[in-house]
Amino acid sequence: MDSRCHCSTNNDRVLNPILYNILSQMDSRKPNQDCLNYSSVPHRCNCEVRRTLCLKSPSEICKEASAVLVKTVHFMKSLPAFNQLPPGDQFSLLKSCWAPLFILGLAQERVDFEVTDVPADSMLKKILLNRQESPEAEREQPTVAGVSKLKSCLKKFWSLDLSPKEYAYLKGTTIFNPDVPELKAGLFVEGLQQEAQHALREVVQLLHPGHEERFARILLTASMLQGITPALVTELFFRPVIGQADLLELLVDMLFYR
Repeated sequence: MDSRCHCSTNNDRVLNPILYNILSQMDSRKPNQDCLNYSSVPHRCNCEVRRTLCLKSPSEICKEASAVLVKTVHFMKSLPAFNQLPPGDQFSLLKSCWAPLFILGLAQERVDFEVTDVPADSMLKKILLNRQESPEAEREQPTVAGVSKLKSCLKKFWSLDLSPKEYAYLKGTTIFNPDVPELKAGLFVEGLQQEAQHALREVVQLLHPGHEERFARILLTASMLQGITPALVTELFFRPVIGQADLLELLVDMLFYR
């Protein structure tokens, strides 16, 4: 089966005649160093895998997301067991868990958001201005498929209506992940995760007696977090704020030096 994207090839001539003519004329020339690599320039595509999106109200949502991220880092810093780990393990766990932990924060704070298509004229501007590929072209961009996963995950958590204690212990099971490679205190981290899971089970039984399936539903919903990439979270919520800065470096600074 041909998995290539065909949605634009049949419509570009109709929807973007100027763009189509520019591409056709440039494709007929002999390639040289001054020509753009058009195969790597994003185009307006109806495929869920490639169609890129951005926040509809970035100023408002980015502000809320930034507040959630600050709370996320403060939560990690407030855990005595986390602070007892070697600095290298702390960094590895931060790198592994910040995105799912942030999404749990979005769910807990009930931060909802709307998205819209990335402006369609961006590719035409690149061609007319004859610019080289921008950093955005090299980074993973938020797609319909990726954003749909994120929204579906949030809705699942909202339907569970977790209590603050349930969220806290679930965050603990997320932070202390013994499967993170090259942990020096792997056994200690594994024990911490088991403690967090045990505490979560106990609070679920206390708050929801007779609902034995709730604990399994929470863990099943939490497994959806692994399908949402840190790159999607970064580009959707923080790129409009931090520009070309490395978000992980900013998180390290917040966790270790502030």
